[in-house]
Amino acid sequence: MGNVATFQIEYVRYLDEHGRPERADLPAFARDPEVLAAMYRDMVFVRVFDTKAINLQRTGKLGTYASCLGHEAAHVGMGHAMKPEDVFAPMYREYGAQFVRGVLPREVLLYWGGDERGSDFSGPAHDFPWCVPISTQCLHAAGAALAIKLRGEKRCAVSVCGDGGSSKADFYGAINSAGAWSLPLVAVIVNNQYAISVPRRLQTGAQTLAQKGVAAGLACIQADGNDVIAVRAVMERALARARSGLGGSVVALVTYRLTDHTTAGDA
Repeated sequence: MGNVATFQIEYVRYLDEHGRPERADLPAFARDPEVLAAMYRDMVFVRVFDTKAINLQRTGKLGTYASCLGHEAAHVGMGHAMKPEDVFAPMYREYGAQFVRGVLPREVLLYWGGDERGSDFSGPAHDFPWCVPISTQCLHAAGAALAIKLRGEKRCAVSVCGDGGSSKADFYGAINSAGAWSLPLVAVIVNNQYAISVPRRLQTGAQTLAQKGVAAGLACIQADGNDVIAVRAVMERALARARSGLGGSVVALVTYRLTDHTTAGDA
């Protein structure tokens, strides 16, 4: 008897837990101090914004708010990897990526303050607004990727969901479409170990979340979601692959829940 198929999931990390390089083969962008400083400034900015937004909610000046505490490297890394012409379909906490793409902090606060005009935000007009229903944005991104392919354009669609969102039929439908039609879709899973109150171990029996893309025929990779260099590197690789017509990818970023799911939750 022989094997019908085999697969491996690559894990990428450049920085150790203290933020020190543990590999000599840093990507070219990571050898430029100005680029590193820009990404660091963006991570600090979103951390300060997040703290301010939570304080506004706790004092009754903002509605329910979805914190991004601990996700700064994941979101900023993917934001810096994307090009303005790419299409971004976020869920509801990817502020770091959106700030990089031109969204204004006041627009985020307007939305979470209950004013839908916040969804008409600055930045690329083709980006999708925040999506609270879990993983439906993955289907939106797959549709955008199909349009991009039919038009013969050299750009990509990027969706983001959480570990729990990767258990939804919407996610599987999106990646299956991407694989069947070789769409330029990069489906990102930000695995913070919890889907609201459900731990990762109860979400799926898969050893990694990245491997969910194997059945769809997509490239699959996992990276340290707290390592902004690793995040940007794997995203740039996946985006370049999609732009060259080689198809989509599932990128799993491993990070941790550092706060409630939203300010309406209980840790």
